[in-house]
This record gives sequence, structure tokens and C-alpha cells, in this order.
Amino acid sequence: MRTLRRAWRLPSARIALAVLALVALAAVAGGALAPYDPLAQAPADMLHGPSAAHLLGTDYLGRDVLSRLLAGTGRSVVGALEAVGAAMLLGIVPGIASVWLGRTVEWTAQRAADTLMIMPFTVFAIAVVGALGNGMHQAMLALGVLFAPLYFRVTRAAALGLRQAQYVEAAELMGASRWWILRVHVWGKILPTVAVTTAQAVGQALLVVASLTFLGLGVQPPAPTWGGMLASDLGYLAQQPWAPLIPGAAIMITVGALNILADAVRDSGAADDAVAVSSATPVRGSGGSGVLPGQADGGAPGPGRGGPTGQEPTAGAAPHTPLTTRPEEAEQRVTTG
Repeated sequence: MRTLRRAWRLPSARIALAVLALVALAAVAGGALAPYDPLAQAPADMLHGPSAAHLLGTDYLGRDVLSRLLAGTGRSVVGALEAVGAAMLLGIVPGIASVWLGRTVEWTAQRAADTLMIMPFTVFAIAVVGALGNGMHQAMLALGVLFAPLYFRVTRAAALGLRQAQYVEAAELMGASRWWILRVHVWGKILPTVAVTTAQAVGQALLVVASLTFLGLGVQPPAPTWGGMLASDLGYLAQQPWAPLIPGAAIMITVGALNILADAVRDSGAADDAVAVSSATPVRGSGGSGVLPGQADGGAPGPGRGGPTGQEPTAGAAPHTPLTTRPEEAEQRVTTG
């Protein structure tokens, strides 16, 4: 959680969150904010440009583009979140379980993840929709299955580093249960990594959802979606060459804000790791600490530690003999010559 609070202090993260808040508002209340019915057709107003009555113009059936853009935000965003939610459930749990539940679970989970990673998103989604029916939930379930290996590998990599941590081993020796260790010691360390992965995955899922709706999968016309609006506008480029830029800009801005937020969280996590490493590094009296051997903080060099002038001996010089020796050492030197 400290990583997330540190990310909130970054200006880029605040801007990205502000953009995503507007997108979330449009997704939740887009239908209520729309000035017109997004399905109402007006043949007399077909392919009109932006005006006071229609701020973004009308499409080939006379429908208000702004109303359809606001109404389609909810379907596009909810579809991406549904796919990512399914991916988190199918990826995070096996990723952690593969570290703590033995070799059999580890081998089985890794082979399943390797198999899913080689499947293309669009082809697999088309196959699932063809088998289960053309619907948003079926398409998003297919996307969730294909996004699951991403969460599996990220979660497993983070859990492997924590499995050998000393405080985890100490908790196990003290008799703590696995559930308690995962909840107290492991999940808090994995959460920033999961947050970065989620921000990136939502952006990728949004692009895939737009691609599927562009092809007419998931959501059936005339229900508005960003991908569906983009597909319909491409057929009238001669009359409105700027029309595809509107849904394209909505997709680009949303995905860009998600990527900026992911970068901010990742940078904050790296800063926390650097602070933790620097605080754990012991401070020594020599070897780069800036304090001469035998010298107290702010004091002068002591006797016999760098010569009468308090300077370091030059490279290659013989080690300086202490000014005072014990009697037995002096007698041994005289005897041996």
C-alpha cells in the first residue's frame, strides 16, 4: 500500500487517474448523461457535422455520435474489466498455489500456462463465441482465459522471491498456517506487482474488446460500442473522414492513461525497493564510507593511522609500523634480527 500512496504523489499518476475517473463516470452514467437516445434514428440528419444541436455530429442513420459514445463507454469498459477479473481469478490463485502446494501442482499449472500463451486472442475468442454463442460474457470469458497466464507468471515470480524470505521461514517455524503467511506476509508484497499488471492488462483487454466489437463479436448492433462505432464510421470516410477519430481517440486516451498509471506504480515500487536496500546496507568505517580508518565522525586521524600528517599511505608503500609495540614483540624483533 505504501507503493500505491507513493504513486499518488506523482503528477503523471494524478493526471491518469483524473482521466480514468472521467471514463468511469461515462461508463457508469453515460446513458443518463447522453443528450439524445443513442438508438434513435433521424434520417433527415444523416452524416451531419458538429453543431450546437449535435456536438460531435451524427452518423449514417442520423444518430447522435456523442450520445452513442457515452452509452458505448460502459459496454467497452465493463467488457475489459470482466475479462481482466476472470484472468485475475484464473491466474493469481494458481500462481501462488504453484509455489506452496508442491511439485505436482507446479508442473501442471506451468504446462497449462504454456499452452494458453501460444493461442492468439482473436482466433480463440472467435472459436469460443462460435461454440458458446455470440455474447459479451462468452467473449470476455475467452479473453480472461487467455490473459490468465500473464497473471500466473507475474504472481509466481513474485511469490518465488518471497518463499525463501527469512521472515516467511521464521513464521513457518513458529507454526503459522499457510493462509496466515499468505495473507500477512505475501499478499502485501505481491499487490503492487498485481496493480501494475492489472493496469496494463485492462488497456490490452480494452484494445481486444474494441477489435472483437469491430468484427461484430460480443455486442450485437445497434448497441453502441467503441469498436462498433469505429467499424460503422469506416464505411463513410468520403462523407466524414474525421468520424473514426472520435472512437479512436477515446480508446487511445483510455489505454494511454492506463499505461501511464502502470508506469507510475512501477516506478514507485522501484523507489521503495531502492530505499529498502539502502537502509539495509551497513555503514562501515572504511571502504567508501568517507571516514578514514581510525578517524571518528568529524575528528582527526588517530596516531599510527596514516602517518604523522594524518594522510593515507600511498599505493604500493609498505604498511606503516605502529609507534608503540609491546615488549615481547620488540624482543622478538631484536632476536630474529
